[in-house]
Amino acid sequence: MALTAFRLNGRFLDVAEALARPAGLTAAHWQVLGAVLEEPLPVSGIARSMGITRQSVQRIADLLADKGMVEYRPNPAHRRAKLVAPTPEGLAAVRRINPAHAAFADRLCDALGDERAAATLEALEHLADTLEALDDEA
Repeated sequence: MALTAFRLNGRFLDVAEALARPAGLTAAHWQVLGAVLEEPLPVSGIARSMGITRQSVQRIADLLADKGMVEYRPNPAHRRAKLVAPTPEGLAAVRRINPAHAAFADRLCDALGDERAAATLEALEHLADTLEALDDEA
């Protein structure tokens, strides 16, 4: 399972890089921006939601802030852990990706078929939840 997941991750990263490039982003930039579209989050919250290290998210968030794509806001729950929030420029970049992303998702679902696509998503979500539960037990 792990080797297949690694291969799948590599393919999705290739697709994400190609989708993000025209908007002036990388897949990692898009991933961090995507994590804060609904609500601003601290770096640690983004890292938890994406399953990567806080240091990696901090580095990407700082790069995005330098590019004017995100801003750091005060966090009422924690003085030192600022919230990362998208700027209008960051939101515009994600909006530029959305049409190509939707077209790719449609092509993928058409190739798989709606039932298999839904079952695949359900299986991946179950696998992710199971891995998290096992990690919590350790």
